[in-house]
Amino acid sequence: MKKKNLEQFSKEAAELLRQGRPLTGKDGVFTPLLKQVLEAALEGEMDAHLTQTRQLENNRRNGRAQKNLKSSLGAFEIFTPRDRNGTFEPQTIEKRQVILSNDLDEKVIGLYGLGMSYKDIRAHLSQMYGVDVSDGLLTSITDRVIPAVREWQARPLDRLYPVVWMDAIFFKIREEGTVITKAVYNILGLNIHGQKEVLGIYIGQQESATFWLQVLSDLKNRGVEDILIACIDNLKGFAEAIENQFPQAEVQLCVIHQIRNTMKHIFWKHQPEFLKDLKEVYKASTLELAEHHLDKLEEKWAKAYPTVIKSWRANWPRLSHYFKYPVQIRRLVYTTNTVEGYHRMIRKSTKTKGAFTSEMAVLKVIYLTTMNCQEKWVKPFRNWYVLYNQLNMYFSNRIISVDTVY
Repeated sequence: MKKKNLEQFSKEAAELLRQGRPLTGKDGVFTPLLKQVLEAALEGEMDAHLTQTRQLENNRRNGRAQKNLKSSLGAFEIFTPRDRNGTFEPQTIEKRQVILSNDLDEKVIGLYGLGMSYKDIRAHLSQMYGVDVSDGLLTSITDRVIPAVREWQARPLDRLYPVVWMDAIFFKIREEGTVITKAVYNILGLNIHGQKEVLGIYIGQQESATFWLQVLSDLKNRGVEDILIACIDNLKGFAEAIENQFPQAEVQLCVIHQIRNTMKHIFWKHQPEFLKDLKEVYKASTLELAEHHLDKLEEKWAKAYPTVIKSWRANWPRLSHYFKYPVQIRRLVYTTNTVEGYHRMIRKSTKTKGAFTSEMAVLKVIYLTTMNCQEKWVKPFRNWYVLYNQLNMYFSNRIISVDTVY
């Protein structure tokens, strides 16, 4: 841009600012400057192109074409130069490009990842920048994360994860004109550096141990050789699926899930007293004391609730693993609350979506939410130095081959 034009623009911009005009958005002061810069860059590209093609192809200018462009500074028209041979391929603003890359695109993807619906995003862009966009254009923008999603899903994983939490979350998805409910399988791990990491996201028709077996097989194919402690709910066959793929893994059933399922079968008048007796079991200081209180629970309540007591007895070997550990590890593994906290973040981002148009639409939102979570999880898990040393005492023969982290 010529110095004279720049000085003239500066004077005009200063006057408009004094009049109360905004810097950006519709009628923004800086929007004309962006238009001039882009058009100047396009003219420069055309000059370079003609220098290369004029002698060999007898090429020359052939007027200019008008294009409506959208950016965070507002929507405006620019004029792009054309050549007679039609071989000019501009890089500043590519052919058929209507939104400035790495500008409005990033804002759209960021808003989408925060859980805003297309309707809300359109309203935001219109209010803030004076830009009107269609659902089709928003879809094309958010679809640009699909290659990143695919790459992330197939990325290599660490050899060992000390603790892994696994659980499913459910969404409504349109498929062949029908809305059906599908399960999204999530694996949240704690790596050897104490950082939380989402290992994988998978979509299946419904939660089943058979599908979990496929998920676990994929983890192995991506490099996971060992899991020390796997925390899960009591889905039938789930524990066996883990032990099939990771024979050395210690499967800890979620005590909170067991309690919730138990209380569903207790008559409401008995619930306060039953829960008081049950607390003596799962809050005991040692395994021996817990089993003593479990015997007392059975003596008192077996006649009234035989199925409930039978469930506790059947699941006890996998429910009671946590008693062998110090308090810090117990708090970490006795429940799947850690992965449920991650699910709450996902729900916050998806609550405005209703039924999703496809599985990929679900994956896009969850992936973007996960990336936001990972930015918050850069610090090691609380008290990780203590936890690592305690785990090393119990699993030293399996952690010993891992590179030293402290």
